[in-house]
Amino acid sequence: MKTQIITLESHDDLISVRDKLSWAKTPRILLVWPKYAKVTLRILDLKVLQRHADSLGAQLGLVTRRAKVRRDAESLGIPVFVSTTKAQRNPWPDSAPRIRRIPKTPRRDLRQLRESVYEKEAPWRTSLLGRILTFTAGVVAVLALASLFVPRATLILYPEAKTQSIIIPVAASETTESISVTGLIPSQKISATVSAEQSLAIASQISAPKSKSKGVVRFTNLSQDEVEISAGTVVVNESSTRFATLNNTRLPAGIDEFVDVPIEALDAGVQGNAAADTITIVEGSLGLSISVTNPDPLKGGSNSQLIGATDEDRAKLREVVMDNLRRDAESKLRAQIAPADILLLDTFEVAQIIEENFTPPAGEPGKTLVLTMQVEFSARYVLDDDLRQLSLSTLNASAENGFAATALPAYKVITDPSTDNSGVSHFELEVTRTLLRQVDAMQVFSIVRGHKPESIKDELVSKLSLREAPQIAITPSWWKWLPLIPFNISVETK
Repeated sequence: MKTQIITLESHDDLISVRDKLSWAKTPRILLVWPKYAKVTLRILDLKVLQRHADSLGAQLGLVTRRAKVRRDAESLGIPVFVSTTKAQRNPWPDSAPRIRRIPKTPRRDLRQLRESVYEKEAPWRTSLLGRILTFTAGVVAVLALASLFVPRATLILYPEAKTQSIIIPVAASETTESISVTGLIPSQKISATVSAEQSLAIASQISAPKSKSKGVVRFTNLSQDEVEISAGTVVVNESSTRFATLNNTRLPAGIDEFVDVPIEALDAGVQGNAAADTITIVEGSLGLSISVTNPDPLKGGSNSQLIGATDEDRAKLREVVMDNLRRDAESKLRAQIAPADILLLDTFEVAQIIEENFTPPAGEPGKTLVLTMQVEFSARYVLDDDLRQLSLSTLNASAENGFAATALPAYKVITDPSTDNSGVSHFELEVTRTLLRQVDAMQVFSIVRGHKPESIKDELVSKLSLREAPQIAITPSWWKWLPLIPFNISVETK
């Protein structure tokens, strides 16, 4: 018997397989499952395909090794084969005969049965007037519900107001760790390093060393031994001016033996000129064996007048540079803290001078004096949060019952901070805030709900001690009464 072989693919489903069956023109149709691809056909899909094959006058068979598909097919009476060859050689079992369903003759008394089963509506419900009345009642009910839930009202009340003010003596210290209602608060320390370089034109004249003084000193032996006096031996006069011998000399042995040696001042200038008998000190251990003096004055030291910076010029330039550094340091310190924090300026000081160089150095000539400085400044400050917490704690401790604050307190420093020797900074704060009398919302609801705004304003003023008439806004604006439900009434105080 002719057999139509249809090989299934992985993308086939019930619809596509059914379409392929429709094209078959043979009494047998064989569906072949692919070996490696998966075709998803449920038992219900197989039942539908079997019926469709029956409607085409053909018998459906399957070729598959999948155990689940074989079980489903066998439960439906669909023959299953291992290969297409066996399906064509082996006989197919006869398909079960189809059973046609013969419809029953329709009953002709269905209308009477329906009328006997279902009760008839009351005449008032079927009449036009009854329907109008029912619709009207429904509309009234909806409007009644809307009148309860839709209207909303906002009440702005102006209760009695009082200004609370207090002056707090504050003591800020680095050793304080917590805030106390007595006025103790912690202070923080910060530092900033700034540098500057500035020049100053010099018009002053200074006396610059020009030549060194020279002369002769006499060394006297204080021992019995001969003493070797090498060149460069240093002697000092009463003004601490130092001189050095120019030659190597032997001092003869014996007490009070002496020798004269030429000397020269170590530094040029008139300070090297010395009067007679003013050089009396021998530096080093040699001074234990010999003594020294100058029988004659030392002369030849001289100075010349040149343009150069005096001590006054250096002090003037340093003062200008320090002023600039202080301003820069203060700006840097303020940038490190919040704008509302208070910088204690009386604690602003020089922590250390890192660098201070004058060019040219003191005593050297020059038409321009340059100063390079790097200085570290430090100061202490008080946090704005600490001051606000102190203000709030102090005000709350003295608040009147029945009143509540509407905003955070405002404070201002009314005295300049002053720091004592122990490092505690003292100043005074003036703290103020506005208190409003507390309003019982439930009392407001009981007064206003369901009333017209004009009729309750005077009652609200008298019962709640308001300082002015309340403002009432109703939504929608054309609604004349306040809501009955408290949740739809919003109460604000100002």
